[in-house]
Amino acid sequence: MNPQRRHFCLAAAALVLAGHAPDSQATPPPLMQARDAAFGAVDPTGFLVSEKLDGVRAYWDGARLRFRGGGLIAAPAWFTAALPPQPLDGELWAGRGGFEQASGTARRSMPDDAAWRHLRYALFDLPGDARPFVARAHALVSVASRVQRPFVEAVAQESLPDAAALARRLHEVLRGGGEGLMLHRAAALWQHGRSADLLKLKPQADAEGVVLGHLPGRGRHEGRMGALRVQLPDGREFRLGTGFTDAEREAPPPVGTRVSFRYQGLTDDGLPRFARYWRVREAD
Repeated sequence: MNPQRRHFCLAAAALVLAGHAPDSQATPPPLMQARDAAFGAVDPTGFLVSEKLDGVRAYWDGARLRFRGGGLIAAPAWFTAALPPQPLDGELWAGRGGFEQASGTARRSMPDDAAWRHLRYALFDLPGDARPFVARAHALVSVASRVQRPFVEAVAQESLPDAAALARRLHEVLRGGGEGLMLHRAAALWQHGRSADLLKLKPQADAEGVVLGHLPGRGRHEGRMGALRVQLPDGREFRLGTGFTDAEREAPPPVGTRVSFRYQGLTDDGLPRFARYWRVREAD
C-alpha cells in the first residue's frame, strides 16, 4: 500500500472510531435551518437576536438525543434523564472556542462522563410547536427552569431597535470570541427546512460539501493531498485547496466525508469565492 493511500485509510478508520461513520439507517429529524444574512442589509425589527453558538446541533426527540443527520448521540444516562418528553432543538456547547471539545465529546461511541460535564445543552427551539417563535422562546425558558439542571439552558434572546444596534451587538460577540448572531422572526411559525424567518449573521459565510476525491499536491505538497474535490448540495463541484494544516494534507478527510469551508461571496458562476477549508462537519 502506498504511503498516501495508507494515510487515507488511517484517517477513515480514525473517523469511524471517533463516531463519524454515517448511520445508513438514520433519518434526519425535522429541523428549521437558517439562511445567510448580508452585512448591512438586515433590519432587526421584528426579530429576536441571539448569539450563534459554535457547537454540535442536537435534536431531542423526547427519548433520544440525535445529530442533525439523525444519528444517535451517546450521551450519559444522567444527561438525558433530565430532559423532558417533548422535542427540543439546541446546541451541545462547550463555550466560545470550544467546538472541538464539544464535537469530540458528542461523537464518542461510549460517553466520557467527565467530558460531558463540561457541555451544556443550549435550547433554541421547540420543533413542531404551533406557537410563534416569541412564545416558543418564552416556553424554552420555562422548560429549562423546570429541568433545574445547570447543563440545560435556554439561549438568551433579545430585541434590537435598528441596524446600528445589531452591528454593535455583533462586534461585541466577535470581540469576545463568539462566532456571530442568529435572528429569528418573533412572529414566525415553526417550519421544517431553510427559512428566511431564521437568519445567520457572521463575518464570513460558511457552507458544506461532500469530499468526492483527493487531488495530488505539487511543489512542497508533492506526495500528499493538494486539494479536495468537493460536491456542493446543489450537485456542482469545485476544488478546495487552501486552509489545510500540514497534518490535514498528510491525512485528509476521506471520500464521503462532509466538510465545512468559509468563503467570501460567489464567483460569476455562483461558486464559493476565496474558499478555505474549515473542518470536518458533524456526521449524518
